[in-house]
Amino acid sequence: MAVLPIVTVPDPLLKKVSEPVKKVDDELRTFMDDMLETMYDAPGIGLAAVQVGRLLRILVIDIAPDGEDPNPMYFINPEITWTSEELNTYNEGCLSIPEQYADIERPAECKVKFLDYDGNEQEIHADGLLATCIQHEMDHLNGVVFIDYLSKIKRSMYVRKVKKHVKEKAG
Repeated sequence: MAVLPIVTVPDPLLKKVSEPVKKVDDELRTFMDDMLETMYDAPGIGLAAVQVGRLLRILVIDIAPDGEDPNPMYFINPEITWTSEELNTYNEGCLSIPEQYADIERPAECKVKFLDYDGNEQEIHADGLLATCIQHEMDHLNGVVFIDYLSKIKRSMYVRKVKKHVKEKAG
């Protein structure tokens, strides 16, 4: 497995819509394993393929609390089929927007259809942190990052901070 470089704002790749996966095979599973290792290394709880430079409709998520056994979830070609009217607000962060956080309101629950690691069709009903994480990562597949929900002024401020952070880390 390998740790992949994470794409950060304002890279235009993050604004593109990801393409459906045509075939689940060993090469794709290796890529998903690399995504998972990258997410754990960052550390994070969710990662979309576009965040590591591939415009594929793939998410990896693991919301297991620290100290518990990992519980990785793989979502290939995920599709949200239902969301609740009830909303939740979480203080969200993003590996593509390092060290920046904001309160984002999303549906409290959702249902999602997807293919799993082996290419089998699945559907789950998610709530709480899992529902938020799925919706956050699904946004990435559609060219949306969480700061897009903020005012233009706040968005610009976050992008400036990320550019500075990336420059300091590189230099």
